[in-house]
Amino acid sequence: MRWRWRWGKIMHSQKQERYVRGVLCIILSAFCFACMNVCIRLAGDLPSIQKSFFRNLVAAFFAGAIIVKSMRSKEPISLRVQKDARLPLALRCIFGTVGILCNFYAVDHLLVADASILNKLSPFFAVVFSWLLLKEKIMPFQAACIFAAFGGCLFIVKPGFAGAQFLPALIGVCGGLGAGLAYTMVRRLGTMGVSGPVIVFYFSLFSCLIVTPWIVAQFAPMTVRQTAALFMTGLCAAGGQFSITAAYTYAPAKKISIYDYSQIIFAAVLGFCFFGEIPDVYSFVGYGIVIAASLAMFLYNHKTGGS
Repeated sequence: MRWRWRWGKIMHSQKQERYVRGVLCIILSAFCFACMNVCIRLAGDLPSIQKSFFRNLVAAFFAGAIIVKSMRSKEPISLRVQKDARLPLALRCIFGTVGILCNFYAVDHLLVADASILNKLSPFFAVVFSWLLLKEKIMPFQAACIFAAFGGCLFIVKPGFAGAQFLPALIGVCGGLGAGLAYTMVRRLGTMGVSGPVIVFYFSLFSCLIVTPWIVAQFAPMTVRQTAALFMTGLCAAGGQFSITAAYTYAPAKKISIYDYSQIIFAAVLGFCFFGEIPDVYSFVGYGIVIAASLAMFLYNHKTGGS
């Protein structure tokens, strides 16, 4: 009985450690993606597909560099993926690319606030798809926290679709759906032992190849400042991709997706620092709701042992 108690304690500690790592990784990814959005804005008036190309090109380069560097170590990372993981990897690449392109299209054709709230639907879809495809249960309290955080986002971005066209809005929703399904596949690949750099490399490379014909035909000349901004966009995107890939490898979407909403808070701080944007009262109410929901989720998972 005593050895069983000790074994149970060790397993509980390992679960908690993986959960905390997942939380830290997804918060880091939120910060990186917030920085990425700032860099996209600093890049100026360039085609959205061209911005997405450079975003993924830099991420592919860094992921490839990590894989090549690992070849000299004792634990080299192989680009070969086992047969049963090829379909989830393909789905991650396809729906991740759809999510990026749809999100950029929404940003170009809708109010930034409207496009942002549609993109923040991805954690909802990640939880739903994790339930449908990975059979991960959703506790009522966890669902309530997610809806509360989403309500906080509504206070912050204050979406209003009065002047928006139906098609761009629908495409924005498809972007959130694509991202949610892609993150679910990341979780699936993580449980199958596929390393983060491999997932990021294949996804980023696939996204670049898909839009290459358009880039060749419609490339827009860029200034040095725009090139630097797009390089930083790709660098931040790479950090975000690596972090979120690690996050969903450490823990299920239902337990950590709530922390993805911290990107809204990071965006507000960076917006003030770079563009002098000052949030209104409704935004601060939203920040409070998001922080409270995140804290409630953390305490709940800590109390239940992250189960």
